[in-house]
Amino acid sequence: MLSSITSQKHQIPKYLTISSNSNHNLISNLEPFNPQKHANNHYTTQNWAKILSTQITNCTNIHQLDQIYAHIIRTHILHIHNGPFYWNTIIRAYTRFNSTSKALHVSIAMSRAGVHPDTYTLPAILKAISQKTEVLILRQLHTVAIKHGLVTNLYCESGFINLYSKVGEFGDARKVFDESPERNIGSWNAVISGLSQGGRAREAVEVFLEMKRRGLDPDEVTMVSVISACGSLGDFGLGVQLHKCLFQAKGLGEPDVFTLSSLVDMYGKCGRMDLAYRVFERMSERNVSSWTSLIVGYATHGHVSDALECFCGMREAFVTPNSVTFVGVLSACVHGGLVQEGRHYFNMMKNEYKIEPQLQHYGCMVDLLGRCGLLEEARKMVEEMPMEANVVIWGCLMGACEKYGDVKMGEWVAKHLQQMEPWNDGVYVVMSNIYASNGLWEDVGRMREIMKERKLEKIPGYSLGVGV
Repeated sequence: MLSSITSQKHQIPKYLTISSNSNHNLISNLEPFNPQKHANNHYTTQNWAKILSTQITNCTNIHQLDQIYAHIIRTHILHIHNGPFYWNTIIRAYTRFNSTSKALHVSIAMSRAGVHPDTYTLPAILKAISQKTEVLILRQLHTVAIKHGLVTNLYCESGFINLYSKVGEFGDARKVFDESPERNIGSWNAVISGLSQGGRAREAVEVFLEMKRRGLDPDEVTMVSVISACGSLGDFGLGVQLHKCLFQAKGLGEPDVFTLSSLVDMYGKCGRMDLAYRVFERMSERNVSSWTSLIVGYATHGHVSDALECFCGMREAFVTPNSVTFVGVLSACVHGGLVQEGRHYFNMMKNEYKIEPQLQHYGCMVDLLGRCGLLEEARKMVEEMPMEANVVIWGCLMGACEKYGDVKMGEWVAKHLQQMEPWNDGVYVVMSNIYASNGLWEDVGRMREIMKERKLEKIPGYSLGVGV
């Protein structure tokens, strides 16, 4: 089925062999299977295969699964009982343990054994590669689906649309959708969700409207995706219409926590925190997404005390925050200039919740320290970050240098920005302003000469100091 994916010879991958000291308790209750002895005893092979299938399903870790799969290979049970069911079970099991490569290796072995995929095989493989999607493998799987007449299967079709969208191949995703003879709600949802998550919010809304024109009623998945797209557009009018649609659409019961959380997020992005809070307040159940949407909304619009009070309420409700929650909390601290609180929450994230800070978290802290004049501490944080700072973080620090007229720090930051964006004239503009604020007119003249040589013109009102 996928023999073109790998150039390996027909051999058992090394990682599937069992070492001499392996624990065989999982299979010790099985009578050793003899292919010659049981070749004509269908009941014995069927029963033996069912027991193995149950053990595969009940595996608690990937080491146990490797043991059982190696035992299956040694005993050749699947050569006798060669239907796709047992292969599918193994593929799903490796997918459950997030082992994409091993799931693919099993599917290749299945193809080499001459077993054709069925309507359960490809969805299982698509789920496996969704953890780390590669365009080449995805297109090979698409070819396999076409060859075996599976591309129009409900789960295969939506799977291909989702994965093509995930890797940015929206043309291929739309082609799968357009060529479908019977588009069901799952197909429409896959397209709308893919466009919404892929930054094509306007197109996602247009597909939703097309679906409505064709007489299809949305479900909860549809509404979450299109409400999210509406939030990205900041279209308040459309958002209100979608809110009404939740109560008018046939087949939709009481909105669930995910749908209501998307409404909170949408109203927040549209700047209507009063409506966001009204939806939040009336929710009978609130999850981490609900709380985070409200916190981020308050932080984005500068409602510092509301954001931090909401975070305290979240902790009191015993809801565990995630990395996005802390981006909202730290952003609120930036807006309020709350250095001590920012340090406190940054350390809480690392020490109490064991969340490794990402670029956005470091960016918030650098921005906070820079705005409050703690440039040396901000510099130290940039130097000690486990990842390279991006242009946004350097821009925040450059803006702080301009605000406080720090020449030395500004020159250090400017070097990094020039390396990252040699075409950007903002560096020279800001450095000229820093020199001017310190009365260093020779250096101001030097900046202007550089800009003239590069045929750059100062942009009126332009500043490189941008927030995260």
